[in-house]
Amino acid sequence: MNWRMGIDLGGTKTEVLVVDAARQPLYRERFPTPSHDYAAILAAICGEFGRARARFGADLTLGIGIPGALSPRSGLLRNSNTQCLNGRPLRRDLEQLLHCEVRIENDANCFALSEALGGAGCGYRVVFGVIIGTGTGGGLVVDGKLLNGPHSISGEWGHNPLPWWREDDGAITCYCGKQACIETFLSGPGLAHNYQARFGEPRDSVAIVAGAARGEKSCIDMMERYYDQLARSLAQLINIIDPDAIVFGGGMSNIDSIYPEVAARLGDYVFSDFIETPLLKAVHGDSSGVYGAALLWD
Repeated sequence: MNWRMGIDLGGTKTEVLVVDAARQPLYRERFPTPSHDYAAILAAICGEFGRARARFGADLTLGIGIPGALSPRSGLLRNSNTQCLNGRPLRRDLEQLLHCEVRIENDANCFALSEALGGAGCGYRVVFGVIIGTGTGGGLVVDGKLLNGPHSISGEWGHNPLPWWREDDGAITCYCGKQACIETFLSGPGLAHNYQARFGEPRDSVAIVAGAARGEKSCIDMMERYYDQLARSLAQLINIIDPDAIVFGGGMSNIDSIYPEVAARLGDYVFSDFIETPLLKAVHGDSSGVYGAALLWD
């Protein structure tokens, strides 16, 4: 049987999914990620795969979505906010423990693949998937194939400087060490940080969005800035890649107003006399990553 197992190894939760040849779910489970213990992460993955293999058969394949990426040169994991993974040969260790091939990709790439093959981006030739949540990531799929690049960093739009930067945007230092990365403006924590810097009051992104809906001036002002910063960042993507569709995931993608508000501003920045790029909400929600991990074998 052509059964695929996907694991989405998140910073706080891990999701497991087994799909059949028609990409229909057969089994699903979620559990807290032992995020500070590398050995415990290996044990959890091996345990889940072993139980699934006993149930579904020895030809079950395994794909894993991870925060960060494996270096094509060293094979070591890098840039993960689950810090116990950094510098570890995750794929090598798992393949030695499981005695089978394991396919591993960045979680944003898994998201993009899932939505391009069977989600909001289905039917579009070039799909860029963006995640705006705790961080800001992305992935690029062309003709149903994930493009990863020789450095395994395709889609990392969040670690470029905010386009058309203005002094009143501020210049926040990102965890990567650079200043004014897109992630520091568009992520949920970035929005909260910028609100406090501007208005002197601590509020998280949920409270800011709710305040704007109630008509609070400070929150409306912050959201107007956010829409414009997101439009500038997406316009840069469109100017370089010109995708047929952009699909949104992550917690900030659940703000329904961003779709019409950002679409209305793209024309100010896109280098074209018209703009038709659809901005789409992910179909699979926060399970897009685990679907994409399973589809790494398709």
